[in-house]
Amino acid sequence: MSAENPSSGPATPSAKSNLAAYVVLVFMPLFFASNIILGRVAIGDVEPWTLAFIRWTATSLILFPFALDGIRTHGASLWLHRRRIVLLAFLGMWICGAVVYLALRYTSATNVTLIYTSSPVFILLIQAAFQGRKITGREILGIVIAIAGVTAIVVHGDVNVLLELQFNLGDLMIAVAAIAWACYSVLLNHDDFESVPTLTLFCVISGCGGLLLLPFALFEVAYVASLPTATETWTSIAGIVLIASLLAFSSYQFGVKRLGAAITGIALYLLPVYGVALAMLVLGEQFQPYHAVGIVLVLSGVLLATMPKFSD
Repeated sequence: MSAENPSSGPATPSAKSNLAAYVVLVFMPLFFASNIILGRVAIGDVEPWTLAFIRWTATSLILFPFALDGIRTHGASLWLHRRRIVLLAFLGMWICGAVVYLALRYTSATNVTLIYTSSPVFILLIQAAFQGRKITGREILGIVIAIAGVTAIVVHGDVNVLLELQFNLGDLMIAVAAIAWACYSVLLNHDDFESVPTLTLFCVISGCGGLLLLPFALFEVAYVASLPTATETWTSIAGIVLIASLLAFSSYQFGVKRLGAAITGIALYLLPVYGVALAMLVLGEQFQPYHAVGIVLVLSGVLLATMPKFSD
């Protein structure tokens, strides 16, 4: 965090805006954690690509009236960068949407939460690989520790699973989703979108995500299972749209735009706190010893790898 000149006067608009961003980031992981819990409830009665399609199409339609002016104003810029928008939709809505819901059929909400916490480490690695960011020895150590923590969760604390290459499919899917989320975060934090309002950009990306999910959802409805009819399922879907989509992604994009991908990613440290607590309270999941080992290693590694360097 950079030093500021002391002043006895009121906070500048920039300072107030940054303070608001930090406040938003405190609640952002709770919004994201709700997706895992609500998705776990809904996925037993609705197919994953259908659920993701409903989620992102509804989100885009709700945002559209508020984003219309911005779309008109920045339409040329959005069209110019349409390939990046499609890629963001694929990463953020297709993989981190449908693939996550599919994974919830094979693994616990607790595992999903803890593995997702490794995203800031992947952000660091992607920035190093593609943006020329230099990684220090401390960061390398943190990366190794965090990956060890993810591994402990994926193999459920059983070394034999690692030696025999027997992994839980759902855990591996979530590991892929964590990498996809890191890519989404880095691509989102780009000068191309600096002038585009957050809601406008989010509306366009989520709408594009809905289009990418549409053919898969149609296949599921036609050949796998029809749309759900249970009130509980639709209540969960409504919660996913309003809380886990509108609130979560809007707050995340606001944080990335205001504070950058790295600092916003650090807020995900709170994800296991919210996610594990909700999984235990709402879903009745048991907290296992390997979860404790994993959470300590992942959080320690991520903190070590991404915490700011203090200097005079």
